[in-house]
Amino acid sequence: MPTLILVRHGRSTANTSGVLAGWTPGVALDERGAAQASALPGRLAGLPISEVVTSPLQRCQETVRPLLDARPELSVHTDERIGECHYGDWSGRKLAELKDEPLMEVVQAHPSAAAFPGGESMRAMQTRAAEAVREWNARVERDHGADAVYLMCSHGDIIKSLVADALGLHLDLFQRISVEPCSITAIRYTRLRPFLVRLGDTGDFASLAPHEEPGDGDAPVGGGAGAP
Repeated sequence: MPTLILVRHGRSTANTSGVLAGWTPGVALDERGAAQASALPGRLAGLPISEVVTSPLQRCQETVRPLLDARPELSVHTDERIGECHYGDWSGRKLAELKDEPLMEVVQAHPSAAAFPGGESMRAMQTRAAEAVREWNARVERDHGADAVYLMCSHGDIIKSLVADALGLHLDLFQRISVEPCSITAIRYTRLRPFLVRLGDTGDFASLAPHEEPGDGDAPVGGGAGAP
């Protein structure tokens, strides 16, 4: 079965302003995010990518554009199932104010029970994304062979949930996974089991340096802004 390259979109204007974007329209890459996207073709230069699948949201479309410009032979497909979690009434709100919502504790500690008001549950988010990957695995293998490599550009919580699915982790453990903007995660699927071969690889170790203000241990909903 194919190898899936998961790319989280580059840093966005919502990431830097501390807003939970969700499906809010008009959320673009910021200057750093655009630079991250521009570097993507070079980082992936050695890979024979057969297909590109992307979330319909602007920040993902902008992230894959330099890659598509560099490889005009690639076909690109949009799949809503790998779009961001539908955060409903939380969309567009500041993460700082959401920390005081009682639901946030559930999102952190028991995400399989978390459902966003006016949106979807995190369980439903993982299910639709995993179903999309399984369908694309079959399609890519049919069209390009069992050793094919293809790419999906998606969002932090989606990618974390797919990693948890590949590792056989309960969704309640997915907040222990971290994927920064424009990081690359790779999953090699086989007939019997998937193998996680890369996780959140940015090629930049700046985010490992101690932070001036230590975090409180919560996972950033939506994925966080990455290294400064």
